[in-house]
Amino acid sequence: MTLNQLRKINKHIRIKGITNLAFRKYGKIVTGYDFTEMIKYIEEKTPVPEEGVVCVPSAEALESTEVFKKLTSKYFGWMPIQAGYCNGMNSKLNYLGNHKSNKIIVAITDMIIFIGKLQDILEDQYDIKKVEAYFIPEGVAVEIFSTTLHSLPCKMEIGGFRCGVISIKGTEGLINIEDIEKYMLVSKNTWILAHEEYTELNSRFKVGLMGENLQVYIAKNEK
Repeated sequence: MTLNQLRKINKHIRIKGITNLAFRKYGKIVTGYDFTEMIKYIEEKTPVPEEGVVCVPSAEALESTEVFKKLTSKYFGWMPIQAGYCNGMNSKLNYLGNHKSNKIIVAITDMIIFIGKLQDILEDQYDIKKVEAYFIPEGVAVEIFSTTLHSLPCKMEIGGFRCGVISIKGTEGLINIEDIEKYMLVSKNTWILAHEEYTELNSRFKVGLMGENLQVYIAKNEK
């Protein structure tokens, strides 16, 4: 599905391109790196679940690629990093998360992502009216700043979405916190505010997104 087709179906959402100047406060397009090897592995070796989303923060095969080595030294300044993937059938906002470090998302398929500013969280609440939707085209990598709230990608095709994720090592790793549902911190270096609709399925996430849980439709009869 093309972006223009998607916009016609989703008139309730203003979908911008990442070349829009407004994106600069959230992140930037990553250039000068060849992600072909990483993209090929994710396309050929990682499944898209029939329902939901599967996220693997660290995959040895991806961390053995040449681009990973270059990113470690030149892009992240020898900070320890990890490379994984996230594939799924998601089409809703559901929640917004952030990390205390920047991350790179490599779009293996066309996708839509909801993003906002960390500074707009007030007393553990975020007004969904402030969120923005951006289109990331297949094959493009973007850096997401640590001050940016971001959702899981939303699919643009019936077959779901695939993306690679490069982040500081340990991000999204398991943590041992009792009564974790009381906090925005849900895993290592990962803070999340969820919509109440989503927490009906994932009660450990803190409710904080106020307003309608936005959905990206890929067919007119979905509404």
